[in-house]
Amino acid sequence: MIDIKSMTQEELGVWLKEQGEPGFRAKQIFTWLHRGATSFEEMTNLSKPLRERLSAQCVITHPEVARKQVSAQDGTIKYLWRLLDGNCIETVLMRYHHGNTVCISSQVGCRMGCAFCASTLGGKVRDLTPSEMIDQVLFTQLDAGVSISNIVLMGIGEPLDNFDTVLRFLELVNHPDGLNIGMRHISLSTCGLTEKIDKLAEHRLQLTLSVSLHAPDDETRSKIMPVNRGIGVEKLFDTCRRYFETTGRRISYEYAMIDGVNDSDAQADFLAQHLKGTPGHVNLIPLNEVKESPLKPSRRVAEFQRRLERQGITVTVRRKLGGDIDASCGQLRRKAMGEGSESPADKVRPDGRKD
Repeated sequence: MIDIKSMTQEELGVWLKEQGEPGFRAKQIFTWLHRGATSFEEMTNLSKPLRERLSAQCVITHPEVARKQVSAQDGTIKYLWRLLDGNCIETVLMRYHHGNTVCISSQVGCRMGCAFCASTLGGKVRDLTPSEMIDQVLFTQLDAGVSISNIVLMGIGEPLDNFDTVLRFLELVNHPDGLNIGMRHISLSTCGLTEKIDKLAEHRLQLTLSVSLHAPDDETRSKIMPVNRGIGVEKLFDTCRRYFETTGRRISYEYAMIDGVNDSDAQADFLAQHLKGTPGHVNLIPLNEVKESPLKPSRRVAEFQRRLERQGITVTVRRKLGGDIDASCGQLRRKAMGEGSESPADKVRPDGRKD
């Protein structure tokens, strides 16, 4: 079966012409798909014979809500979506004064092995498709009844480990006949796959690249982020400088503050030394506790921030949202997986209750 929502409008037009249909049908179908149609029967401006042929040849992906948690503190919503194959992924809707941001997943599970992240505890199961990434934005918007203005690719998975799919997703979500979310409203987070960062730079996209740094030295970073062992901090910073020179887009360096691990004055000074002369900023993240991890939130966030700022580094501290609803990446999926079933879908129902 053809995953029709993963096709661009241009590809859809070519395919329809091969079926003997006029080209203008492509825009009609594309628009229906990106408004949330879940069956071809809903596409009332198509002829019945065409709808029947499409139903026989194509599948329309659409996730089901396996679990939904709403924060009583700040209105953050966390979704556990069940995909057509029974796998589950997470999406988080965050509300800010400047608009609504959705944090989406790019893979089912993750193979990067970062010590502070719940997403990687079960390893990587598979890559998501472009349609499954689009669905997270689309159906979060429809279920919550709000307009999404910003997207962060910072959920389960490493986006650059699913490179071609992510590029296709960016093209689809940016399309004027689709969700029409501009590149400057999209952030892509990576743990630092340097070859893929160089490859991304070639496309000169106007998105924001966020690098999950979390330590300025190889000894610390390699302990908490195994990906660093084959790359190294110096190579990563060199790659980031090339990215800026190629794209003109400054990089955001994500830094989860971990008590006694990466929050010393010496590490703040070393980080400032790496960043001097390179446009960018540091986003300090108060660590979300993961039950399975011994790592604890730092008590030195404010001191670390002040030390960086005194050395001319632009620093922000991420506002902590959804602390009462397992909003840290991977926690909800992990909790569902731990309920005794191989598949989270076996243990949860669309209304959020356990079977």
